[in-house]
Amino acid sequence: MATSPSANPTPITPPRVPLIDPRSGLIAREWYLFFLSLFRTSQTVDYLDLFPQSQDNSGELAQVYSDAQLASMLAKYDDCCRTLEQRLDTAPPLPQLDEVLKRIEALECLPVPEPRNAPRYGSFSDTTDQTQTATNTAQAMTFNTTDLSFGVYIGSPSSRIYVDRISVYNIQFSAQILNASGGAHDIWIWLRKNGTDVADSTTQIRVEGNNTEAVAAWNFILKMNAGDYFELMWEVTDTAVTLWHDTGTAVHPAIPSVLLSVTDNISNY
Repeated sequence: MATSPSANPTPITPPRVPLIDPRSGLIAREWYLFFLSLFRTSQTVDYLDLFPQSQDNSGELAQVYSDAQLASMLAKYDDCCRTLEQRLDTAPPLPQLDEVLKRIEALECLPVPEPRNAPRYGSFSDTTDQTQTATNTAQAMTFNTTDLSFGVYIGSPSSRIYVDRISVYNIQFSAQILNASGGAHDIWIWLRKNGTDVADSTTQIRVEGNNTEAVAAWNFILKMNAGDYFELMWEVTDTAVTLWHDTGTAVHPAIPSVLLSVTDNISNY
């Protein structure tokens, strides 16, 4: 015959014993034995496992307890349950549990992170005429319109284009140049990163003739860290050379003075 678990559960663990063993991070052995005894006591049908049992010649179990014994046993079991509930209600919260709850609450307040390999991009333009106030002076092209942007954005001043993560970026631009006077005049365009000119990045264009237009369009490949910015710089030999914009017509859309697109699809850090 199988041995029945004791009707008396393991005595409730004293207050000095923590529920969680600090060495292992698991439930303490004393508490485990206490809960195990309650579990074993509760796993019974018609309370057969609570009391002594015997087996007659036919193999059937016969109960050998009286109604008074049953009532006494059930009263003890109820007392244990009430004591356990009181102990759990009055016990201070566990430091580990408090910390876990705080971290869960903090995570709920965070935005859903973007996938690390999500491509960064930006498309910008300017709808104003950009002029120079002096010759042979470095000036940054500015932007007043964001067409598309994710992780690449216009900063302050509006000539600065920032990125939010490390990568190698493809910088493509086109500038509509206008010479509003006669003669031949030069314009130089180059790249500047974090306030420092990028070596060997300048290109020169000569515009000759009154009201003559030209388009400067090429690209740069530039490695940048999160928080870096770049600028497109320009210089002229005559202030009649401007970056010109024009409104659209019924046939064609407007002409921005500068168009810029930035993508990081070259590498994946």
